Amino acid sequence: MTTSIRADVVLQGGQVIDGTGQPAFAADVALSGDTIVAIGDLKHVSADRTVDVTGLTVAPGFIDVHTHDDLICITQPEMIPKISQGVTTLVVGNCGISAAPLRFANGVSEPFNLLGQQADFAYDSFASYRRAIEAASPRVNIAALVGHSTLRVRCVADLDRPANAHELEEMNVLLRQALDQGAVGMSSGVFYAPAQAADVHELSVLAYTVGNAGGVCTAHIRDEREGIVEALKEAFAVTKPRRTPLILSHVKCAGVRNWGRAGETLGLIDAARESQPVHLDCYPYTAGSTIIRPDLADGEVEILINWSTPHPEMGGRTLKSIAAEWGLSQASAAERLMPGGASYFQMHEQDMRQIMQHSCCMIGSDGLPHDTLPHPRLWGTFPRVLGRYARDHKVLSLESAVHKMTGLSAATFSLPDRGRIAPGMKADITVFNPETVIDRATYESPTQLAEGIVHVFVNGTLAWTEQAATPVRTGRFLARARAS
Repeated sequence: MTTSIRADVVLQGGQVIDGTGQPAFAADVALSGDTIVAIGDLKHVSADRTVDVTGLTVAPGFIDVHTHDDLICITQPEMIPKISQGVTTLVVGNCGISAAPLRFANGVSEPFNLLGQQADFAYDSFASYRRAIEAASPRVNIAALVGHSTLRVRCVADLDRPANAHELEEMNVLLRQALDQGAVGMSSGVFYAPAQAADVHELSVLAYTVGNAGGVCTAHIRDEREGIVEALKEAFAVTKPRRTPLILSHVKCAGVRNWGRAGETLGLIDAARESQPVHLDCYPYTAGSTIIRPDLADGEVEILINWSTPHPEMGGRTLKSIAAEWGLSQASAAERLMPGGASYFQMHEQDMRQIMQHSCCMIGSDGLPHDTLPHPRLWGTFPRVLGRYARDHKVLSLESAVHKMTGLSAATFSLPDRGRIAPGMKADITVFNPETVIDRATYESPTQLAEGIVHVFVNGTLAWTEQAATPVRTGRFLARARAS
């Protein structure tokens, strides 16, 4: 009987959205230690603390499946941009660029500079990286991928060619070690220079290892613009032999000539899903963000400079205005600004909405925490989906939005005790106001706290309340389910 349950906390009077996609229902939720112990009418349950959440929604803690917080979760473990959105778990190591196992002797090459500075790359084994996260005890949980580009930089003598047999075996050894030590899978990013020369054979050998270990492969595909069809087919070919679960990163139709192709690309994904497991993630913005690349300065889409090492004064300005001031083409101006980062306004709103609605699409921020002027997705992704796209524009239901942030994400990344409000699940819980939740971060002022995120619990401990972090951090490293 519920009256015999011991509870540390009872969340009383709220509407529960349990993460499965099913309709919301009225129920109290009881927590004991780090676990949800009861759901229902718990008015007579004895608890150390009762929290009145009348008029609020009680949901699983949000899972950000696409982040680049590999190092900042150690160096700045408060993780305010994420906990303030209701995010309780991060998947790091995306796009082929993981912090481990990697060190740099002389500066940090692109695109690894998106993760941090040379001194921060201190982990030549996945085990040492895991220990550093556990020692830092970040405010949120961390699940980690191993980057294919990271393995290439460690093992391949000439990055302008595919790995040879010896190098591939070295990569495989490091990959197997990381998987044994708790990595949830491998990410690839053949879009970026360190991996552009990799071929399907190289990637498939590693994907086979991941599949044998029960992990997942995520992919920043080679081309998200006019060559998107061929790039998708390449990603499918990599994971199909072992039917290794494939997650397509930040799916989009980029570039003006690509607008309106969401239906076509989603159709290809659905066709592939008939013979292999494929999922995807997206963020709720029409601008992407990455390093400054002259080849993306096509003069057709607006490009906002987020940061520039040689010209820091240009942060916050458009590439077009900088090029005009310097009397250069946009591509030449981009070269002068490198290394740096930029936001590329390259997607169409309708394509983005159609992708977000896909049944297998999860929500990921793809935020870049080290940018001087970051894309607002770093601080606003999850409240933006809930407020703008679910409540205001009815692009998807609130229950579907929560499912894409919780239950779907946990199932896809094999995090078996996260992502649902149910007895026995870990007590990662986000309580939000469905009437007021909204992002406030903008391109001009990107570090603004969202509104409407009322309480956030991480492993049963209150981590965020009343627009502020609490004194205690209880995040954990989440090892792959089959790893020790």
